[in-house]
Amino acid sequence: MDISRRLLIVQEDPGLHHRLERLARDCRMVFFAGLPGTGKSLMIHQLAHLSAAAGRTVHLLQWDTARPVFEATPAGRRYPMRRGVTHSVIRKALGVWVRDALARWHGSCPGSGDLLIGETPLVGGRFVELARRLDDAAEPLLAATSCRFVIPIPSRDLRRLLEAARGRRARRPAHAREREDAPPHLLRELWEDLAGVAPRLGLDAVRPGSQAPPYDPALYGRIYQRVLRHRRTELLSMEKPLSSEAISVYDFAVAARDVAPAPDEAAARIEWVERRYPDLGALEEEIDRWHEV
Repeated sequence: MDISRRLLIVQEDPGLHHRLERLARDCRMVFFAGLPGTGKSLMIHQLAHLSAAAGRTVHLLQWDTARPVFEATPAGRRYPMRRGVTHSVIRKALGVWVRDALARWHGSCPGSGDLLIGETPLVGGRFVELARRLDDAAEPLLAATSCRFVIPIPSRDLRRLLEAARGRRARRPAHAREREDAPPHLLRELWEDLAGVAPRLGLDAVRPGSQAPPYDPALYGRIYQRVLRHRRTELLSMEKPLSSEAISVYDFAVAARDVAPAPDEAAARIEWVERRYPDLGALEEEIDRWHEV
């Protein structure tokens, strides 16, 4: 068995395999939206291998690939991560960059054989700009029928397994990039933050000021669909674990080209945010309303 076959574990779930094969065949851009610890990175990994097997040229746009470039610039070092949480200035700068990056990618890779696979956490303003309708060169690409925002939704039991696996990987990473993954405590905090915006979206599952409920797959899907109401979305229900313990989602056996910023453009976007938001409090308030699209 060659390495690409060893890494292609989605075949363990025929329904999931079929869904990803269709995306690999029919789409120009596929974005996996959702919280950390919901299987996004694994789905990106599996779709990349299926797409390459179908003869597509794979390009990857991932939050944890782009973010360190911003943070490593002299401008970015003014805004370090705290307790695993990306600074609001960095989050906004990444959002300013990402739509331009999509338009440039489309211009440089116009062929139908090219497929862009992206990661869009959205929560806390992480690439939420891709959910918004704006008058720019990226909008027709994001609104096209060939673009999909896929929301992996693990069951409660699977979510618990994914959180436990994240904890093990945090202690013993199998790949250097796993050190950039959101730590287990942040997974829980992000769910609480997400559940807290439900009333503001007209979803009454959580009363304002009350304690966030335990992870709820149905509520989770409704929140993300509401935020992505301007995009073509698909819910990807995930019930059973795949045998992913023996692999890293960052270990690719196929050529995958990263869509990532150059340090100078990352620094320029940070400096733009600094000029646009001299009052960081105003920026924090805007990011707190990230779900308003």
